[in-house]
Amino acid sequence: MTVIEVDNLTFTYPGSAEPAVRGMDFAVGKGEIFGFLGPSGAGKSTTQKILIGLLTGHGGTVSIWGKDPVAWGQDYYQRVGVSFELPNHYQKLTALENLQFFASLYDKSTLDPMDLLESVGLADDANTRVGKFSKGMQMRLVFIRALLHDPDLLFLDEPTSGLDPVNARKVKDIVLSEKARGKTIFLTTHDMATADQLCDRVAFVVDGRIAALDSPRELKVARSQREVRVEYRNEADSLISKDFPLNGLAGNPDFLAVLRTERVETLHSREASLDDVFVEATGRSLT
Repeated sequence: MTVIEVDNLTFTYPGSAEPAVRGMDFAVGKGEIFGFLGPSGAGKSTTQKILIGLLTGHGGTVSIWGKDPVAWGQDYYQRVGVSFELPNHYQKLTALENLQFFASLYDKSTLDPMDLLESVGLADDANTRVGKFSKGMQMRLVFIRALLHDPDLLFLDEPTSGLDPVNARKVKDIVLSEKARGKTIFLTTHDMATADQLCDRVAFVVDGRIAALDSPRELKVARSQREVRVEYRNEADSLISKDFPLNGLAGNPDFLAVLRTERVETLHSREASLDDVFVEATGRSLT
């Protein structure tokens, strides 16, 4: 089942001479984590705002469960959850009061706010005013707020931004558990490592267009050097590095000699990183 379908999407902000989005085409299936990666100004946020229903007046077609987001009306927000890149809480309310307030806006029962706070390590701070929270704590709170009504479709914008490795891991584990429950996740990020770990497919966006779209694994393999690098110690205990062609490796006498006679330290293929693929596909870096 296709949840999101975008066909020839275009959008130009009023007063701008250049379009922010220039003919995007992609689809996202049910239960998929779809990554949307690109530098600032690439058109990621504009596309996400159109998908959420915050921007209208686009060209082309956008379909969520078979209907334009705007055509769904308020029912749409009963089924989607949004975690914004910048926290937007009521600073004078506590973390628990923030979640209780937002829970009151839904027509259906919601998840237990304390369970959500516990899941991201904020249970002990449930009764602390959010104005006293660090950025990382506020990011965790905005993330679980998106989960509050158990939505079918999640839009996550930089969900691990500002988090230490331990808390980033908690968020990633929750994202993967949501996928395991059949939820669909549209993930916008600058973080290649997060995209590589979580996404079933990624779209590389630059200048309002999609430059490449596939699974992280396929993108990396397609652009990898077909070589194996061996690092070993010589008699002087210096570290030596040699590359061998992957084709015919099993019968390569020089490669076999190194394995038999040298003290091998590492052996690995020359796989491209997702960063390498992005630069090759777009001619840009994410910085």
